[in-house]
Amino acid sequence: MTDTACIGLGSNLGDCEQTLYRALRALHAYPGIRVDAVSPLYASKPVGPQDQPDFLNGAARLRTSLSALQLLDVMQAIERDEGRVRHRHWGERTLDLDLLLFADQQIDDARLVVPHAHLCEREFVLRPLADIAGSWQIPATGLSVADALAACNAQGVWYHGPCNWHITGGHESD
Repeated sequence: MTDTACIGLGSNLGDCEQTLYRALRALHAYPGIRVDAVSPLYASKPVGPQDQPDFLNGAARLRTSLSALQLLDVMQAIERDEGRVRHRHWGERTLDLDLLLFADQQIDDARLVVPHAHLCEREFVLRPLADIAGSWQIPATGLSVADALAACNAQGVWYHGPCNWHITGGHESD
């Protein structure tokens, strides 16, 4: 059985664009995961401490045979491989991968909450997500991703540019 999932990608340390591309490549190369769609990239001010660089954000839609917790494990391993260290809450990071939506499931586990707990509050998550999954119904909200974006307060998200990582014939290419 294959499920569809949507993830958020973010980075504000180092070469953010290349970090996001490497994360996409690692996800796509992992057995049981295929990246179906990738949003354009957007920049935003940090949500947490303001003494850090702006973030580069995007979203990806995946097909996976993994469970949500298995996918989370893969995402956290990719974050570690990219040098993610958790110094402070909502602080700077080389890579942040968040599981936003997983099929039509609601998950409330000690390690994982899906839909993502702050999904409907964050323009920097909703804007790229709407580009690849605007009609997706967010469980327990009665809203589509596009409706949630329309209802979200503007928070200073601006278009950075297209994602230059492309999927061709089920495999990635640059």
